[in-house]
Amino acid sequence: MKLEYPAAWLQGLSRGEAIASVLRLRIIDGTVEIGAVISENKVAADFGASRSPVREALRMLSNEGLLRLERMGAVVLGLSPQAIEELYDVRYLIESFAQRRLAGQRHASLHARLWPFIDKMEVAAKYGDAAEFSLLDFTFHETIIAATDHTRIWHLWSSIRQIVLTVMLITTAEVFSQGEERLRLVIDKHRTLIEGLESGDADRIGKAVEAYFADSIRTLRSSLRED
Repeated sequence: MKLEYPAAWLQGLSRGEAIASVLRLRIIDGTVEIGAVISENKVAADFGASRSPVREALRMLSNEGLLRLERMGAVVLGLSPQAIEELYDVRYLIESFAQRRLAGQRHASLHARLWPFIDKMEVAAKYGDAAEFSLLDFTFHETIIAATDHTRIWHLWSSIRQIVLTVMLITTAEVFSQGEERLRLVIDKHRTLIEGLESGDADRIGKAVEAYFADSIRTLRSSLRED
């Protein structure tokens, strides 16, 4: 399946960030192969941009480890299956900490913000909108992380959030290909996370997060095999 970065996701980004977002998806989904050389001039021509935002985009992707900047151009390093699994390991560490940190505290306003995501994900599933579904999924998790009000955790999350968003777009496309029942299971996993948070029980929360990521890793491995 050919994936495109939804135009709505690019709103509010700088020109360089928008270019980086599109290139990031092309690199991670394999459209741009490992070892390929990306030319500043060609990217500028493809996007109708000056070289300044292109340089900004390439620097961003280099900082994420997706490119190596050389005099001849930017060499694509890509993101190996092992690197993507390690990314999910970091996600698990961040999110398990975040949700356990919220245990035993009053967060009625957070719970009230989370439940509407379930309804919106059901609508996206009904209309076959994998991009919208993945953005809702991403924002659901980011909302929980932000609620911890933990500066260092937020900095750590911010360092990986763009790659996480891109990988989630790819894995969500795989979930949609598996049919309606699979989508219902994914939505139910999010219900379980909210119910865990509402319980305030750290052990219940921890088990819910562990089960969520165990299933996510299985989906991730399946999508990587398809690629």
